[in-house]
Amino acid sequence: MTEISAEQQAARDALDAHVRDIVRWHFDPETGCPFWLEKATSLGFDPRKEITGFGDLHRFGPFEDEWLRGGPVQRWVPRGLAGKPVFVFETGGTTGVPKTRVACDDFRTDYELFSATLPDEHFPKGANWLMLGPSGPRRLRLAVEHLAQHRGGICFCVDLDPRWVIKLIKKGWTEHLMAYKDHVIDQAVTILSANHDIRCLFTTPKLLESLALRLESNGTTIRKAGITGIFSGGTEFTPQWNRFAHEELLDGAYMTPTYGNTLMGLAASAPTGPHNNYTIAYYAPQPRAVLDVVDFDDPNRVVDYGETGRIKLTTLTRECFIPGFLERDEGEREPPYERCPWDGVSGVRPYRGFASTTTVGVY
Repeated sequence: MTEISAEQQAARDALDAHVRDIVRWHFDPETGCPFWLEKATSLGFDPRKEITGFGDLHRFGPFEDEWLRGGPVQRWVPRGLAGKPVFVFETGGTTGVPKTRVACDDFRTDYELFSATLPDEHFPKGANWLMLGPSGPRRLRLAVEHLAQHRGGICFCVDLDPRWVIKLIKKGWTEHLMAYKDHVIDQAVTILSANHDIRCLFTTPKLLESLALRLESNGTTIRKAGITGIFSGGTEFTPQWNRFAHEELLDGAYMTPTYGNTLMGLAASAPTGPHNNYTIAYYAPQPRAVLDVVDFDDPNRVVDYGETGRIKLTTLTRECFIPGFLERDEGEREPPYERCPWDGVSGVRPYRGFASTTTVGVY
């Protein structure tokens, strides 16, 4: 058995305590949501008594993807949050009816926690932001806007529909695809040239590259346009692209990779650069969310460090309890590090079982 540090043990203990609290909340008739209260009647055990820590969550069995598709969405709203304004966020929606996630404050809390990981010298407090990413029914737009506000700034947003981008790709309408990409970059360049003193940027790898090339054609760079800090994310964020961005696109601007989605929130990355060949390892915001890298054939078996597996997400907040959700991504299991004394994941890419049917658009 591998020896663990005191910090790792403390993190495990904190996670187990958090699991007990969240399970009690979601299965208490006074505070739980209709979905889990109904599910409790067929479990054959009382979760409030028998779920004592994270290791017990497998007793719920596999979380079915389809449970999050369709309504009524109110079945996911905990009774303990009755009367609070509720947001509903959607996943991509490229594989049929979109999966939905209800939220009250989680998207704000997640990004406030992420804010604490951003270096102020590159993401100055009070600076304005540009959100160059998907809009519409996704939580990302509101979350980045809240991040800017939380740090004392104002967020400028573009209008971007990734579902239309994916339709253009599937239809092979390359000319229309390029025109839509230019339309999105036009919006970004207009905002950056309007004297709003924007210093911070969220965008996806593809859009960052397109923006950098457009600015270069205009005789400037991302850094000269005023951007000092960038956070970016997507399954195309490979070590190779990370190196390319630092060497060819950023002109000295700071960039931190992230891995996030509607269900998890945001996993920040460990420091990356020439010292580790630009490898990107992501760490979930435990105990609110946990990322496991599991065996492709046995989702209850975590693979060894350095081995490849499918990513399994567990969401643990009072607004949302989702145990053992198998993501559409795979990667390699990474060991804990100083800032995050729990496992991480690197090499995130589309899960091989879906990769041939997955269309990557602006991400």
